[in-house]
Amino acid sequence: MAPHLRPGQVFGMGAVSLVAGLAIGYLLHGSLSSAPVPQSAARSAASATPVSAIARRMPTLADMKQAADKQAAPVIEKLKADPNNSALLTQVGGIYHSNHQFKEAAAWYGKAAQADPKNVAIRTKLASSLYRNGEIDGAISQLNQALSYEPANADALFDLGMIKLQGKNDGKGAVAAWEKLLKMNPQLSADRKAQVQRLMADVLTSLGKQARQPGSANP
Repeated sequence: MAPHLRPGQVFGMGAVSLVAGLAIGYLLHGSLSSAPVPQSAARSAASATPVSAIARRMPTLADMKQAADKQAAPVIEKLKADPNNSALLTQVGGIYHSNHQFKEAAAWYGKAAQADPKNVAIRTKLASSLYRNGEIDGAISQLNQALSYEPANADALFDLGMIKLQGKNDGKGAVAAWEKLLKMNPQLSADRKAQVQRLMADVLTSLGKQARQPGSANP
């Protein structure tokens, strides 16, 4: 990471689980960041592919909604016989979320959370969909509720920090969430800890620079 980043830049580089909107559980099960595409390869692909061809391949939100409806239909059919099956409800939510239908995803995840209120993973997914739908306070509320059941949950704490940083421009709140994450999750691998620590350091650097700016309330 660059040594001096604005909060938005820090978020953009570190918050893959929220920006992509699909990857809950990165801290425990995967990488916090995706591998970059080499610039030379990107340039070659761009020069080799006509813009018109790229445009033809890009689905619209309406296309994605249609695809989501089609994919979800057989699962929704199963729910008719078992309407409170949280696993099936979560599966439908995931289908809509992966197709960028975040309002619908949040509705289905909400039903799953009602069916299984103390399921932290479901509430974390619900928070992600709410966030992507622009419902910042609702996302934070869901994460706080999840953490009331599992105060040390690494995914919920990580996402809480990211939403506070990006959604509320609350760098201090983000750092507090990540400090708690590290303190309460000693089982995290060294590389996961290092990634969170680097993200924290960048936010703290940014906060320090803001405090030193002329006219700042905290010189």
